[in-house]
Amino acid sequence: MSRALSQTRSAATAASETSSTDASRPHPNIKQTITPPQGRALTSTGDFDTSHAPEVRKYLRTYGLTPPNVESFKTQATRCLNQLALKTTSIEKYQYLSSLRNTNVHLFYRLVELTPLIYTPVVGEACLRWSEIYQQPEGMYLSYSDRGSISSIIQNWPQTKVEITVVTDGSRILGLGDLGINGMGIPVGKLALYTGCAGIRPEKTLPLTLDLGTNNRALWDDPLYMGSRREKISADEERDFLDELMAALTERWPGIIIQFEDFKNPFPALERYRNTYTCFNDDIQGTGAVILAGIINAVKRSGVPAKDQRAVFMGAGSAGVGVAKQIVEFFMREGLTEDQARRSFWLVDTKGLVTDDRGDKLAEHKVYFSRNDNEGKQLKSLSEVVEYVKPTILMGLSTIGGVFDKDILTRMGQFNERPVIFPLSNPSANSECTFEEAMKHTEGRALFASGSPFAPLAYNGRIYNPGQGPHSPPHTPLFERPLLISRPGNNMYVFPGIGLGAILSKAVSISQEMIYASAEALSTSLSDAEISDQDLYPDISRIRDVSVIVARGVIRAAQRDGLDRELAVRDIDDDMLDGFIRERMYDPKMESERAKLEVAALVGGIGGEGKVGGGAARL
Repeated sequence: MSRALSQTRSAATAASETSSTDASRPHPNIKQTITPPQGRALTSTGDFDTSHAPEVRKYLRTYGLTPPNVESFKTQATRCLNQLALKTTSIEKYQYLSSLRNTNVHLFYRLVELTPLIYTPVVGEACLRWSEIYQQPEGMYLSYSDRGSISSIIQNWPQTKVEITVVTDGSRILGLGDLGINGMGIPVGKLALYTGCAGIRPEKTLPLTLDLGTNNRALWDDPLYMGSRREKISADEERDFLDELMAALTERWPGIIIQFEDFKNPFPALERYRNTYTCFNDDIQGTGAVILAGIINAVKRSGVPAKDQRAVFMGAGSAGVGVAKQIVEFFMREGLTEDQARRSFWLVDTKGLVTDDRGDKLAEHKVYFSRNDNEGKQLKSLSEVVEYVKPTILMGLSTIGGVFDKDILTRMGQFNERPVIFPLSNPSANSECTFEEAMKHTEGRALFASGSPFAPLAYNGRIYNPGQGPHSPPHTPLFERPLLISRPGNNMYVFPGIGLGAILSKAVSISQEMIYASAEALSTSLSDAEISDQDLYPDISRIRDVSVIVARGVIRAAQRDGLDRELAVRDIDDDMLDGFIRERMYDPKMESERAKLEVAALVGGIGGEGKVGGGAARL
C-alpha cells in the first residue's frame, strides 16, 4: 500500500471515529483525494459514429478508424435491426444492445429511444445472469472493503462532469430479491432511460453498484459470481458507508443528483439524506408519483369522487406504502382530512389485512395504514378483503404473479362501473394480472395501468392499449416502430423529468412538493385526443415532450420551495421555460451536426468563409 493511500485510510478512520458519536445525521466524511496521473483524453464511443463527415472524423482523431463511407441514419438503423434480428433470445438482444451502447452511444440512442430490451422485463433476466454474461464494467462498483478510500476510488471514473447517478446495493432487485452486484443492470438500464426519455447526456450519468455483501447463498456457491462472498453488512455499517459515499460523490461532482434504487429497506437512507443532498428514491417517490398521476386521471374517468374511493393494496412493502401516501396527499387536496384520506386504504400483506390487533409486530412503515376498525376480525386472504371492502381501486405491489384472479377481477367489475385495476409488479411474470385478464373479466370496463408492458388487446371489435381507453384498429402495423413499448404505468414517466428538473434548476434538495408536482404535471400531459379516448397516461412515443412538462413542474416547485439556484429561469413564463429545457436536452440525431459546429468554430467559419458543408444525416 502506498504512503498516500495509507494516510488516506488513516484519515478516514479518524474521521469515522470522530463522527460516530453523532449517528443521528450524516457526517461529512470528506477524504483526502488521490488524483490519478493524467493520460491522453479518453475518446467517446460516439466519436466512432459512421455518420460523421470526414472533417469531423479528422477533428475527433478517428479518421481511418472507421470505414470511409459516410452513412445515413437509415442505413445504420437497417444494419442494426438486421443484426438484432439474428439474435434468437431476449438476453442475446440485450447483450447486443449493451455492446452497441458501449461502442457507438449516439447510434444506440437513435435506434433505441425506449425498449423493454434495455429495462423491464428483460433487465430482470440480465440481472439474474449478470456475472455469467459480464463483458465490460458499464459502471462503478464500490465494495464495503473500500471504506475509507471511496473518495479516491471515485476519482477513477473518467468523466469529469457527472450530473446524475443511480445507486443500488442489489439487495432487492425488482421482484427477484437479493442479487448482490448482479443488480448493476438496474442502474445501467435506469440511466439509459434518463437519457432516452429526458435527454440527459449519457456521459454525464454514473451507474453505481455497492457491494455490501449478500445473504443469497446461491451467489456464494456460484463460481462465476463477481461480488464479495460475505454476509450483508449491518444497518449501522451501511449507514456509515453511505455517509462516506454521499460526501465523496458531492465532493467530486457538486450538485450531483443521487437516485437510490432497489434497496431492501429504502426508508433510512432517504430520511437521512433528503435534506442534506439532492437525492430521491424512485422505488418510493417515483413509483408513488407515476401511480398518483394515473390515479388522478382514473378518479376523473371513474366518476367516483375522492371521498367515496376505497383502495385495497395487495403488497404492503416500502413501494406500496410510498404509493399509498402519495394518494393520501391527493385525497387531502380534494378536500379530505388526513385521517379521512388515510382511512380510505386497506393494505394486505402475506399474513392478510394489516390491522392493529393481528398479533404480530408490524414493520414501522405499515403502522400508518394499519386498521383498527376490523372489530377483531382477521381477514387472511385478498379475496376476503375484497369482499369485505368492496374496493373502487385494486392496486398490486406484491410481486405475486396472478394474485388478481378471475373471481377477484369479476367482483371488481360487479362492484364498479369503471373499476380501477393497477397491477404494478414487474417483471411481467410477477404482474398480479395481465391486461387481457383485467379487461375480459370486467367486460372491457377496467381503468388499467401496469408496471410491466403488455400487448394491445382486441376485444369486442375494439383495440385497447394498457393505460388507454378503446381505440379503433390502427392503420399501420403495431410493429412499425419495433423497439418502442406500449404505455404501462411505469416510473419512466416521471423519474427522468424529476432528474432533469432537479439538474436544470440546480436544486439543493428534492422536496416532497417537487415529487407531487411531477405527478400533477404528468396527469396534465395528455393530448386532447388522449383525453377524449379516456387514456390514463400519454403515448410513450411522446415521452420526451412529457419529460419537458414534468421537468417544468419540478422546476416550478423547486422555485416555490426556495430550493433552486438557477436564477436565469425564475422570472420567465412557461413557454420560455419549456424552450430552456428543450435546448439543454441531448439529441442523438444532432450529434453529427454538433461536431460539425465545433469544427467550424475552430476554423472561425461559423456563418462565414470557413463553413463546413452539409447538414446532419436524417432518418
